[in-house]
Amino acid sequence: MLAIFLSLFSLFSLSTDASADVLLQDTVKRHPHRQAVADTSARLLTINQIYLVGNRITRDRIILRELSLKPGDLVSTADLAAILERDQKKLINTRLFNTATIRTLELEPGKTDLLVDLNERWYTFPAPIFELADRNFNEWWQNYHHDLKRVNYGLRLYQHNMRGRNETLRFIAQFGFIRRFDLSYRFPYIDRKQKQGITLNVDFSETKNLAYRTVDHKLEYIQSSHILKNTRGASIGYTYRKSFYETHGFAIEYRDNRISDTIAYLNPNYLGPEVKQQKFGAVSYTFTSDHRDYIGYPLKGYFLNGSIYRSGITASDDLKKTEVNINMAGYLDLKKGFYLSDNIVTFWSSPSSGLPYASYSALGYRKQLVRGYEVYVIEGPKFFLNKMTFKKRIFSHIYHWKDMPIPQFRHIPLAVYLKTYSDVGYVQGYPNYTISSRLANRWLGSVGAGIDIVGSYDAVLRFEYTCNAEGQRGFFFNFKKEF
Repeated sequence: MLAIFLSLFSLFSLSTDASADVLLQDTVKRHPHRQAVADTSARLLTINQIYLVGNRITRDRIILRELSLKPGDLVSTADLAAILERDQKKLINTRLFNTATIRTLELEPGKTDLLVDLNERWYTFPAPIFELADRNFNEWWQNYHHDLKRVNYGLRLYQHNMRGRNETLRFIAQFGFIRRFDLSYRFPYIDRKQKQGITLNVDFSETKNLAYRTVDHKLEYIQSSHILKNTRGASIGYTYRKSFYETHGFAIEYRDNRISDTIAYLNPNYLGPEVKQQKFGAVSYTFTSDHRDYIGYPLKGYFLNGSIYRSGITASDDLKKTEVNINMAGYLDLKKGFYLSDNIVTFWSSPSSGLPYASYSALGYRKQLVRGYEVYVIEGPKFFLNKMTFKKRIFSHIYHWKDMPIPQFRHIPLAVYLKTYSDVGYVQGYPNYTISSRLANRWLGSVGAGIDIVGSYDAVLRFEYTCNAEGQRGFFFNFKKEF
């Protein structure tokens, strides 16, 4: 019932917020006769000038794009504080700034200036790669006996805020368990109104270690001295962000997958019967409505993401499959440091039979899993997932390291949350898929408790103890927020 309530809460918010001009519209209505309703003592102020301080790299127009108020706008003093608070959160959610503060400077009657004080993040991250090749820490620890050979190493370079325009360059050179090269460039805005964007991506990967089948919901790997699979791909994406909170995305891509004779022998249906090469184009559409207070670790607001992905756009394409994914999350502030959050995911794909093994859909990847089942992959064309968390903030403080020579790292937030949670999920299994069907076509569930530690640059450490419906219980560790 609580999950249904949160879903209705999200839908209600979508409908009611659309009429609230202080929340959704790019600017406050410019109307000379606008009157304050809630507070009879409120006054109308004209926004005079907007001053930006602290943006040594970020271009002014990138910052001004996130502000509801523009010079010349009329705004009631009754609404002003709420508008500025929301704009501060929008600036933080660009992930360009550690802190953002907006102050008013009323130097003459009836007019006010806005002072936007910013502390920029560090934008260059040439981080070495030393990470697990498996889906999560728990799978590596339990299924593969924490084998240190199952790691990837190399270099991952992220250059955020390129040219001060919030553009992102990503380059990955990875070796080890999976050899991978990836290059992408994101232009969030390519027009003067800053509503349209483009993303370009090319990638290549090859591996001598490959999961060639699933047995009892656990991936089985084979290791070889020669290449077992390589993948090449390229894509171009287009985004349209009309308002602050809604974004539409369109993408087209091309994929080329090839496997060795060994994989074709071990699993004749890996890419299809007697198929060792698979080439296809794909198109996708994504809609996102994001009203969370802070993207890195949300406590209030809601989030909606829906996507349609079609593999196979021409008659000659080797794969034809359609996927629809809907992801909703609601976050409630219960006051006095208590918070409640809920995440609902529904997934549907077609066809449900005749697919090659490599194109099977599954519950268990990324954040779409039932906690307590981290070590399992549950394959099927359709699934449902609900994750609910109740938490209490037990510590929160912002430290300022004055002696740090790099100003972008002087701001150190730290918060700790004690939580309890309950998840349910259901996967409709693939017909005649008997070697990995024990957990399909039945309800899955779990309960647990844990601690979240939230730090700088959206870092989240999750320590959880979970008991699932199979009677299995254990400690689980994760590096990212739950949803």
